[in-house]
Amino acid sequence: MSLRGAAFIAGAYEHPRRDIPDRTVPQIHAEVAVGALADAGLTMADVDAYYCAGDAPGFGPISMGEYLGLRCRTYDSTETGGSSYLVHVGHAAAMIKAGHASVALITLAGTPRNGGAQPGSSGAAPAPESEFENLWGATIVAHYALAAQRHMYEFGTTSAQLAEIKVAASLHAQHNPHAFLRDVVTVEEVLASPLVADPLHRMDCCVVTDGGGAIVVVSPEIAATLPRRSVKLLGQGEAAKDTNRGRIDLSHTGAVWSGARAFAEAGVTPADIDYVSIYDSFTITVLVTIEDLGFCEKGQGGRFVMDGGLVAPFGRLPFNTDGGGLCNNHPANRGGMTKVIEAVRQLRGEAHPAVQVPNCQLALAHGTGGALGTRHMSSTLILGQPDA
Repeated sequence: MSLRGAAFIAGAYEHPRRDIPDRTVPQIHAEVAVGALADAGLTMADVDAYYCAGDAPGFGPISMGEYLGLRCRTYDSTETGGSSYLVHVGHAAAMIKAGHASVALITLAGTPRNGGAQPGSSGAAPAPESEFENLWGATIVAHYALAAQRHMYEFGTTSAQLAEIKVAASLHAQHNPHAFLRDVVTVEEVLASPLVADPLHRMDCCVVTDGGGAIVVVSPEIAATLPRRSVKLLGQGEAAKDTNRGRIDLSHTGAVWSGARAFAEAGVTPADIDYVSIYDSFTITVLVTIEDLGFCEKGQGGRFVMDGGLVAPFGRLPFNTDGGGLCNNHPANRGGMTKVIEAVRQLRGEAHPAVQVPNCQLALAHGTGGALGTRHMSSTLILGQPDA
């Protein structure tokens, strides 16, 4: 069953604050839900499907559905880390196409700066691999550093090339009044920042912020009645990659499969894409994902990002024009939601004028949940104009 054209993103909202000591997590979920619905021209009474992930408190959709006053026909709490919300878009579209929903609300919220869940933490029972990996002090950044070291060894990638990704993000963030880090940085400044896990420096790492976001996915029939321009879902793919029982290949991510599936469903190629929102938990995440999605040959990511290759609006592949997780926002330690939101802004022509891609017709949003060095989920969305 193809999801091409089965649903539209009609509403998108990102919480404007990055440090929120005066709100609970449920309150932030509620604020972004109201914001996204207002953006779409809808209300809570219109929602008949609700989606949330591991950031939602209590019993997830049960607790939050009651808190928001929802009476839905279907609920989903699929948990795949930072990629959850892109997975939810695909699941919502499938339910809409099957006739089980017409307006789906997807929310994210968290307060890691004010006592909430920290990066890599989970309220779930210990995973089966924990007693083997955690015994040796494995950390989130160490898993990504492992992938970066392998890429450098295998393809000659350099720390300076990784730094180009942070520089591009900072050039974009300077135009975002809500961005957590708005100062433009240089390659030299990134390399001079403290080493966190060799070869990753502090500026290679995403920010830790409170906040949240929400999107509203609707049927084509509902989209046609709304005053705001909706964004059409053209393709969606998801794929998990794990350690393969100890025989893991660190040179690629699940984007190899999720991207191929999304492009095939959309009927477009990487060369057709005008703008990308790519999960940027670390600079290495972006570089490997660009390769795996087919924007350049494997091992050529370092060269691809140089010389302003990712800088909007006229780089060879404008990316993360809000500043991304590296500079703008990584709410609840989960950056997938904001990737979709910025892609919607670009397609609507509502990004900051300094970074708006001219005549943006096709956008890609990609989320990663987990860790590149061990196990993760990849999810890719291809989005386009209503008439695409």
